Amino acid sequence: TIVVIRSCDRDLYKAAAGTAHPKRREAVEGGLTRQQSVLNGLRALSVDAPDLVLIHDAARPFTSHAIIDRVLLALESASGAIAATPVVDTLKRAAAGAIEETVDRAGLWGAQTPQGFRFEDIFEAHKAAAVAGETQFSDDASIAEWRGLRVALVDGSADNWKITTPEDLARADRLFMNDVWETRVGTGFDVHSFEPGDFVTLCGVRVEHTSKLNGHSDSDAPLHALTDALLGTIGAGDIGDHFPPSDMQWKNADSAIFLAHARDLIAARGGRIVNVDLTILAERPKIAPHREAMRARVAQILGIDMDRVGLKATTMETLGFIGRSEGLAAMASASVALPLRSET
Repeated sequence: TIVVIRSCDRDLYKAAAGTAHPKRREAVEGGLTRQQSVLNGLRALSVDAPDLVLIHDAARPFTSHAIIDRVLLALESASGAIAATPVVDTLKRAAAGAIEETVDRAGLWGAQTPQGFRFEDIFEAHKAAAVAGETQFSDDASIAEWRGLRVALVDGSADNWKITTPEDLARADRLFMNDVWETRVGTGFDVHSFEPGDFVTLCGVRVEHTSKLNGHSDSDAPLHALTDALLGTIGAGDIGDHFPPSDMQWKNADSAIFLAHARDLIAARGGRIVNVDLTILAERPKIAPHREAMRARVAQILGIDMDRVGLKATTMETLGFIGRSEGLAAMASASVALPLRSET
């Protein structure tokens, strides 16, 4: 894959493209027109020319595997093939804001991309057009037609539209979020008893107290509950599966390690954390004086804004072991946006 970009967009492209991929080459600088940009891309491919090439507009992000397969199949018997849809609207030719005539739509198709060709054919056609000073072509099929090549039509899709206006961009956002992503929700719960000590760790924040929490790691109940909630969004078991208490390397470990691990598993799936919400159940210590520091630490570990971190505390009105100040508990929920695994 070669992406053709403006030179001034190189930093933006690198940020969007992420790490290197063995099938993606260095981006190529485009020209003043689409035609020039495609020729630059073809020249870059010619170093070790492929048999076939697909030319696709990045402004059509919703093309499908099925459309690509149809274009490739058509190239078995034609020099070129494009995705297209039949024109269904009545067409009018106008001037000065008034209709001059109705255009017969019979046999008319709206061209889409990808447009596929035998590489040598389209490369030679583009070079010939450049030498001849022919710069009026709006797509690659029209250059192939000018060169006398046979170009086949295959079915495109109404979903394979070209983002052109702000309204198109808003529509793309809606489709992207509704059809390409799904929201997952997970919950977690953890409880620890008190033992002699002088502080507790809650949400990664040291809080002075008359006792400490009993546990294998730092016993940070809210972070443990939140780790389980995040693991639940991707069906990845619980904290004990990943960090067994029988493993001494986690003795007195910072629970931020556990939470960061869950965060990274979600990122590896291409997901993003939408928001998290925590409730701490305790008579003592008082949480309110430390709430903002706790929210800030959770946001820092997860790499999200603080307004995506909810934190509340409540007592048990002296009921039960928590009410008797024998320990505390934490509940957590998390929502995560994950890309759908679709092959359509």
